[in-house]
Amino acid sequence: MKTLLIIDVQNDFMPGGSLPVPEGNHIVPAINSIQNHFDLVVATQDWHPENHISFAANHEGKSNFDEIEVHGKPQTLWPVHCVQGTLGAELHADLKTKSYEAIFRKGTDKSIDSYSAFYDNGHLKSTGLAGYLKEKGTTELYLCGLASDICVYFSIYDAVEAGFDCFFIEDASKALDSEGFVAIKEKMTAMGVKIINSETI
Repeated sequence: MKTLLIIDVQNDFMPGGSLPVPEGNHIVPAINSIQNHFDLVVATQDWHPENHISFAANHEGKSNFDEIEVHGKPQTLWPVHCVQGTLGAELHADLKTKSYEAIFRKGTDKSIDSYSAFYDNGHLKSTGLAGYLKEKGTTELYLCGLASDICVYFSIYDAVEAGFDCFFIEDASKALDSEGFVAIKEKMTAMGVKIINSETI
């Protein structure tokens, strides 16, 4: 069964948002155009409490994009973004969401970040997404959204580890750092991920 996983297409990651992905809004038409090709459509939302550990504003003397250590792993400090219940955390208004069967929220634990749709960054707690997809009968998983080099990539990594046959839809995704994403695409290919465009689905 073919499943589409749409990751974090939220207002704060759009131009004008608090943590904008360049041209993040340009992926919305591509995402809308492919949804009817799938048996199942699922989305994620970054959904942080105000006191989240990843916000630079919650660390005295630290600035946006500084790095600290959390649970023995490096943690980038981000601008405040996707706070639970705010306009910035809402999905982009132009997304056609009627076919979304479920929305999984991540980053809800104030003490650890969660880039992947499947686990927090320490792999301490599962979101339950892998079990949900397997119970639904998903074999092929197509991933897109924001940002390609962070939440989409970490989701793909965990999806491959969980045994899904993974496809990355490049034109339905945007990277925060497009130059650095070149190396990440090579990692995806090495993991067996197929990189495709929306027209080929």
